[in-house]
Amino acid sequence: MNPLRWEVLGLALVLALPVLAMGYRGDLTLDDMVTRLPWCLVAAWAVVALLSAVARPRTPAEKPSRHAQPATEPEPESTPAP
Repeated sequence: MNPLRWEVLGLALVLALPVLAMGYRGDLTLDDMVTRLPWCLVAAWAVVALLSAVARPRTPAEKPSRHAQPATEPEPESTPAP
């Protein structure tokens, strides 16, 4: 999955808002912000990948082809009659 998809970038922006706010307020230095922002992109990519994998519908079991032989059970051994 491409890490630069729209849903990944949108979620990364949402996750980066607290980091940007703390930087604007002065709690984080510029170096701290620069090192934390890529983690927002990584976290967004992981969340979107997980949610898209979970939301993907299950594929139905394959039907056997026409030419496939059905599995036959071995015949039970006959017991002699008394």
